[in-house]
Amino acid sequence: MKSRLKSLIGPVVVVLAIAAMWLFRDRLFSQSNEPTATASTKTTDGAPEKQTILEISAQARKNLGLVAKAVRPQSYWRTILIPGEIADRPGLSDRGVTSPAVGIVTQIHAFPGDTMRPGEPLFTLRLFSEYLQNTQSELFQATREVELVQQQIARLADATRSGAVAESRLIELRNQLARQTTLIQAHQQDLLTRGLSPQQVQQVAGGNFVSTIEVTAPPALPQQAWLESPRGNSVQQASFTESADAGSEVGIAYEVQELSVELGQQVQAGQLLGKLSNHGALYIVGHAFKREAPYLEKVAQEQRSIDVEFAEDVNEHWPDLEQPLHLRHMANSIDSASRTFDFFIPLINQSRSYEQNGETFLVWRFRPGQRTRLHVPVELYEDVLVLPAEAVVHEGPESYVFRQNGDLFKRLPVHVLYEDRQSVVIHNDGSIPVASYLAQSGAASLNRVLKAQSASGQQPGVHVHADGTSHAAH
Repeated sequence: MKSRLKSLIGPVVVVLAIAAMWLFRDRLFSQSNEPTATASTKTTDGAPEKQTILEISAQARKNLGLVAKAVRPQSYWRTILIPGEIADRPGLSDRGVTSPAVGIVTQIHAFPGDTMRPGEPLFTLRLFSEYLQNTQSELFQATREVELVQQQIARLADATRSGAVAESRLIELRNQLARQTTLIQAHQQDLLTRGLSPQQVQQVAGGNFVSTIEVTAPPALPQQAWLESPRGNSVQQASFTESADAGSEVGIAYEVQELSVELGQQVQAGQLLGKLSNHGALYIVGHAFKREAPYLEKVAQEQRSIDVEFAEDVNEHWPDLEQPLHLRHMANSIDSASRTFDFFIPLINQSRSYEQNGETFLVWRFRPGQRTRLHVPVELYEDVLVLPAEAVVHEGPESYVFRQNGDLFKRLPVHVLYEDRQSVVIHNDGSIPVASYLAQSGAASLNRVLKAQSASGQQPGVHVHADGTSHAAH
């Protein structure tokens, strides 16, 4: 009996244990799953929220050079970048000085780098021309002949009226006087074209022959009238009004660029003596490919202004260049080596002058050969936001800007429509409120600071309003 009871104790205990587990199953399983659920809840609740606001002190903003400005919708021209350079404008920039007659160079009054005004002497030539000597002699003879004929007419006038001398004789003398007067005018004009002054021509008529002539700087061209009177823009030109002699032209000056002769050299009529330059009127020459020709043609037809970057140009040393730069014409031939064609934009130069040892020298802002970059407008964007290139940072497909609110900067995602080396065009889709103050530079630095603050786990003290605006906590 006892052995049978002992054999039943084991199965009874097992049955009781199973029954107890069944009765208390909810409590047992809830307790066993509680740590897992708690751990899961903690993991979910502890996931850090993506941080978009960073705090930058005033000192840090100064170190980064941060400037925030209000942005508003505007229009923007998309441009294509075309290289170019500055060149002299043919027919206006350079002037050649030639010898009016055969002679020998006895004096050179100006040297390369010197500044000359119209009418100032450049060279002195000793005449070595038989033709010029004969012309002077014939002018003197014709002048004396006129005086003799006039005396004869005066003597015979009374005799002709009384009938003592035939009137035909008086008519013949008057015809002779007219012929000699015509010869005098022809000789005078010939001597003037040979470089003699009106005073020297009068000396020759009186018997004082000229053996030397001075070759002077030429007068201003009609196309250079813009140099002789102030314009309605801020173009700054060197002024020579105070030091100019009476009767000389004011506002135009030449720089001696090159001498082509030496002292004692014999020169022929029409031979080049030297070159003068005036860089007041220049061309900006662009080098474009054939595929860009339709854009340039449209720009020329609609007279769109072209933005030009001048290499190695320091703006703060000169007045602002406010003149509009429009395309004048395009070349109709393509360079066989570069496969580009040229187009031309007129440019009015700026100049200053300084004196040294009693001489005046010119300094030009733009110089032939200086490189340029031409931003040619080709497409208009309307109702967009335009920021400097440094105001936008890219992370993969995302682009961000930073809106300032006191010491706080909030990162905002934006849709970039177009960007180049200088500007970024942002779609005005309402993600940025109008007149928001956005950082104009240092977006990459701000993004790095934001990542550093996010990694540290320290959220900036921020108070958020119901409308979504935020500021530093009080």
